[in-house]
Amino acid sequence: MDNFKRTLVTTALPYANGPVHIGHLAGVYVPADIYVRYLRMKGEDVLLIGGSDEHGVPITLKAKNEGVTPQDIVDRYHGIIKKSFEDFGITFDVYSRTTTETHYKTASDFFKTLYDKGEFVEKESDQYYDEDAKQFLADRYITGTCPHCGNEGAYGDQCESCGTSLNATDLKNPISVISGSVPVVRKTKHWYLPLDKHEPFLKKWILEDHKEWKANVYGQCKSWIDQGLQPRAVSRDLDWGVPVPVEGADGKVLYVWFDAPIGYISATKELTPEWEKYWKDKETRMLHFIGKDNIVFHCIVFPSMLKAEGSFNLPENVPANEFLNLEGDKISTSRNWAVWLHEYLEEFKDQQDVLRYVLAANAPETKDNDFTWKDFQARNNNELVAILGNFVNRAIVLTHKYYGGKTPEMGSVVEDFDKQTLADISEIVKKVQSSLDSFRFREAIKEMMNLARLGNKYLADTEPWKLVKTDEERVKTIMNVSLQITANLSVLMEPFLPFSAVKLQNMLNISGIVWKDLGKTDMLVPGHEINKPELLFAKIEDDTIQKQLDKLEASKLANEAAAKEVAPAKENISFDEFTKMDIRIGTILEAEKVAKTKKLLKLVVDTGIDKRTVVSGIAEFFAPEDIVGKQVSILVNLAPRKIKGIESQGMILMGEDANGELVFLQPSKAIKPGSEVR
Repeated sequence: MDNFKRTLVTTALPYANGPVHIGHLAGVYVPADIYVRYLRMKGEDVLLIGGSDEHGVPITLKAKNEGVTPQDIVDRYHGIIKKSFEDFGITFDVYSRTTTETHYKTASDFFKTLYDKGEFVEKESDQYYDEDAKQFLADRYITGTCPHCGNEGAYGDQCESCGTSLNATDLKNPISVISGSVPVVRKTKHWYLPLDKHEPFLKKWILEDHKEWKANVYGQCKSWIDQGLQPRAVSRDLDWGVPVPVEGADGKVLYVWFDAPIGYISATKELTPEWEKYWKDKETRMLHFIGKDNIVFHCIVFPSMLKAEGSFNLPENVPANEFLNLEGDKISTSRNWAVWLHEYLEEFKDQQDVLRYVLAANAPETKDNDFTWKDFQARNNNELVAILGNFVNRAIVLTHKYYGGKTPEMGSVVEDFDKQTLADISEIVKKVQSSLDSFRFREAIKEMMNLARLGNKYLADTEPWKLVKTDEERVKTIMNVSLQITANLSVLMEPFLPFSAVKLQNMLNISGIVWKDLGKTDMLVPGHEINKPELLFAKIEDDTIQKQLDKLEASKLANEAAAKEVAPAKENISFDEFTKMDIRIGTILEAEKVAKTKKLLKLVVDTGIDKRTVVSGIAEFFAPEDIVGKQVSILVNLAPRKIKGIESQGMILMGEDANGELVFLQPSKAIKPGSEVR
């Protein structure tokens, strides 16, 4: 931490219109928490700042769709998100929200400071207006046809079909989401942050002074700057958000991109009266942990805001990650294609560290990565259980078996292999520290696991269970070395696997060991009593994983069904043609499969007129024994025809949903067979 006394770590504010999923965790919150835990263990002054982003159009749209207020939406999801983070072990010093009184005042004051300094540009622009709803329409309040791919459900800011960014005025056949009417174009006034004015500063600050930033961050910033920066609106016409604090701004609020990062400042204010020490003291470094979709806002826009204000520190680094996909597909809140944190915590009790481990080991640091449930299972069973858990269990079990749970002293003979193994502990610790200092979390957790691998190899090579009968002195040395590795491991794993670290330290009966103690080979002194062993990790069975895969498959089918277009109406028929169809209510008396077919059932149906045979292609959806006694709608005057040698005298009428699944069309209560369907 060169020349800095303290560190302020901020994490991207999750949108309070849905729960947190594994993409958020892998990209932002797990690496941030690992890093902050590491600094705390080193005794450094560090704060982890977080909160919910509670403004913006998606929240107002969700509220409208559910018939509730935006405040209802953010209250619900802020509660879910905050509790999920707590239960998962993300150690925020403060987790706030952008609807607090403190935030409204902080954001208003920030805007007013820039406004009074003349840092904004006022401009009139064309914007769609809903004459029925009597309001201007934000981008997401407008849908229409994408001019690029022809998708008829494109939004005013983006087409989610082809991914193209749009302006609302680009859309063909625009429609207001609020009223369904065709909007008109009207002039509206807004305030803009002239990013072009700050371009020379940004070129030097990023492209010259921060070449050490991650390649994905530096590259995206360079691309934006090279294209030439444009003024960006800081206000919008909306009734949900922080009101623009100047005269003539009725019905206008701060744009969420301007409002949200100020939430870091207001959250720090809520935490401590010494907030300025963390935001304005030049001996504080600020780090933003974000996903790649926030790079521009945190490296170009927010720094320009801070620079324009004049009294705040700028970020020292922005270790942004790429995206995490799920089972080969992009994570999507709207499609419910996600692993939700609050659901994981319910379904995998006390297994927070398994998910933390998998997300850190597979973190999308330099490119998009994929989470699969099979990989989750494999990493748990083959690494956490078979390597880390196995070593710890053997070391503690053998200590209880040979020495009654007391740490043995080193034997009279210490071989070079023992000395080298003990020396390797410090080397692994150095590698973990170097990786963490450089925000290489995948590398860091791999090196942490190498300490468990070291222990496993040491026990496998020395085989104390064989030597115990012939060389007790040698076994004392082996078990002492094994316990020193275990003690170091219990500390080294703490930033990554905090719940398991506490469990292991309880087993070892130790506490208060900090980062600087790592590498010591006398953490456990001779005679130190350790507690009974417990399993650190449990094997995850195939059926547990299959349940998760089935849940995703159900989401996939539901999405396909929702996207499937309803077949258009067929050509009109006359009333006389319709009356020729004789549809009755019948009762199925018998049902059996038609031999050598997969789809056909032979039914005997009481039509009220007679008892007749009908062959129906419903065997894939219904077992014969389950439908006997059911009442159905049957077309009784369909000309008979032979199917597989059986004369079928009618047709059972069925409903078919978007998934192709068939359902009976039957009366809501039992009625007499032969009753007509009109």
